[in-house]
Amino acid sequence: MSELVATMTGFARTLRAAGVAADHERTQNLLRALDHLDVTDPAEVYWAGRLTLCAGPDDLPRYDRCFAAYFGGHKAALTRTATATVTRHLAEHDGGEGGDGEDDGTTAPAAASRAEVLRHRDVARLSEAERAEVHRMLALLSHGRARRRSRRFEPARRGSLDQRRTVRDALRKGDVARLRRRRHTTRPRRVVLFVDVSGSMAPYAETLLRFAHALVRTEPRATRVFSVGTRLTPITAELRHRDPGTALNEVSKVIPDWSGGTRLGEELREFLGRYSARGAIAVIASDGWERGDPALLGTQMGRLARQAHRVIWVNPHKGYDDYQPLTGGMRAALPHLDDLVAGHSLAAYERLSERLAHA
Repeated sequence: MSELVATMTGFARTLRAAGVAADHERTQNLLRALDHLDVTDPAEVYWAGRLTLCAGPDDLPRYDRCFAAYFGGHKAALTRTATATVTRHLAEHDGGEGGDGEDDGTTAPAAASRAEVLRHRDVARLSEAERAEVHRMLALLSHGRARRRSRRFEPARRGSLDQRRTVRDALRKGDVARLRRRRHTTRPRRVVLFVDVSGSMAPYAETLLRFAHALVRTEPRATRVFSVGTRLTPITAELRHRDPGTALNEVSKVIPDWSGGTRLGEELREFLGRYSARGAIAVIASDGWERGDPALLGTQMGRLARQAHRVIWVNPHKGYDDYQPLTGGMRAALPHLDDLVAGHSLAAYERLSERLAHA
């Protein structure tokens, strides 16, 4: 039950960030309604939330987008049992304060206006409340993923001849009635993300980890995340939790080198010795302030570039017009990069998501 409460309160926070009036009273009404429903049925959960958390018609499109993002894109069909149960529950509890005029028609436009303003602002210059709102919007981004051809095959109407299936059919039927075809299946291309948690990246580290959490939630089997500073630390398992806040709490427990220095060359050498980035999109989120030997970083970046499908460097300072890659780390890495992109704002992360979807 505690897990259900944590999941649904996290969903309510996501809705509030998107402008839906999912206040405390409405959330409590949702939890009471779910006591009478099958919480393993996405349709019943969908309609319970829609009938308890939304204050008016303007909330419905936002609710649908948030539900799809938070619960993995389940399409909920209308079920008479769910709607009847929740409607009866609302009648018993006076509608869960749904008629409060303060929320109708004011929260959604204000949230939309704030979202547009915050999209382009540097997260290092935001207040705590503004940064929290950007983080909630970040969790709602559409994180598509480029696909690659796998070694596996699937039956197809067009494609190469599937000799095994054709011969098997011929033996079963006594003659060759039809030539069977096959084609390669596709898989999402892997992403290996390195997040710099050193002192110089402290204003951006949490936002980058939130972005990493969204990537892992979208493609858990095709995403690996490491923190880098003075040590290489795998954090993918901790980021698999559905709620971003809980995931970051778990990450904070396993990273031993918060706000230290950066020895990216040594950490890439360790990564390439223990893991592989073959065929993956390697994304390095760092400002390039390398405390180690820049020559070592250049050598390891060359090795990484030969393995990876594409190497993208995300630098928060790249978002400013006067930026030049003058640090030793950036100069060493630059010849081996396919893309050097900004990483300072929500709009920058939206563009990075687009690159990952089409790389």
